[in-house]
Amino acid sequence: MIDVLVAGGGPAGLATAIHAALAGMEAVVVEPRPTPVDKACGEGLMPSGAAALRSLGVPVEGRPLRGIRYLDGRRRVDAAFRGGRGLGVRRTALHAALARRAAELGVEVVPDKVEGVRQSGGGVEAAGLRARWLVAADGLHSPLRSLLGLELPDRRPRRYGLRRHYRVAPWTDFVEVHWAAEGEAYVTPVGDDLVGVAVLSSRRRGYREHLADFPDLLARLEGPAATPVRGAGPLRQRVRARVAGRVLLVGDAAGYTDALTGEGVSLALLSAQALVGCLRAGAPQAYEGAWLRLSRRHRLLTGALLETRRHRASARLIVPAAQRLPALFGAAVHALA
Repeated sequence: MIDVLVAGGGPAGLATAIHAALAGMEAVVVEPRPTPVDKACGEGLMPSGAAALRSLGVPVEGRPLRGIRYLDGRRRVDAAFRGGRGLGVRRTALHAALARRAAELGVEVVPDKVEGVRQSGGGVEAAGLRARWLVAADGLHSPLRSLLGLELPDRRPRRYGLRRHYRVAPWTDFVEVHWAAEGEAYVTPVGDDLVGVAVLSSRRRGYREHLADFPDLLARLEGPAATPVRGAGPLRQRVRARVAGRVLLVGDAAGYTDALTGEGVSLALLSAQALVGCLRAGAPQAYEGAWLRLSRRHRLLTGALLETRRHRASARLIVPAAQRLPALFGAAVHALA
């Protein structure tokens, strides 16, 4: 019997399989799409995420990141990471590197899709395979999470993200967050001549319309667009629990607050490690508490920032407040990093 069957071969699923293989467990990944898969994301790894990749033995090329910078057209404030450098890396490069490492460790990838689950006392059956545990790593709008009845309703305004890349030399080694009345733009250096620009907003409109809110940024994007626009959303996903019998949720499937503070992939990598640790210890139910502890700072700080962003008057004060209270801004970035 397979020890760990993983539904979804993105970064969270592959990281789970790699951790399982390193722990001496047989891991099989079920993924219908060929690697690498691109998707809309900010592509900036916090220092904790970069360290998690190194612990997995996953080398990946990218641009070192020194910290986070907030701008609103008139003001700017920087906060450097205190515990090492982050990493700006193309989603496709990250995915391919994780896939190579999984293959080196003998992880089998089955080109199929998990569409149903049957649990019994000693295991779980899915995609014609039987395993002791099934890990749902099937993304933001996880079909398995829905199938298991683990979703919770969310009545807050929905936010969406759009991202594309520009063929231009990075002008900074910070992740820049540009603030405007209707949303934010995130600039992440991911190569010597490539930057990713993601926009987040609760307004549904085209990518160019969003960019028009950031004239200073738009003036820097003189190079041609290198990739098509990709979108994601709604971003916030509330989840009742991360464990349902012999099924455990990881990555975006486990719940998502917002991309506002940029820890998505880093949290996925760290959660994958915690999940496998709980399985090795024979305590799968402990994963719920481990996930809550790992994500607590992100959920609290990102939630507070989102609440401030919801109100136009208070949203205008975010960058001025960070500029006037640089120690507090730096402490928040350190906590998230």
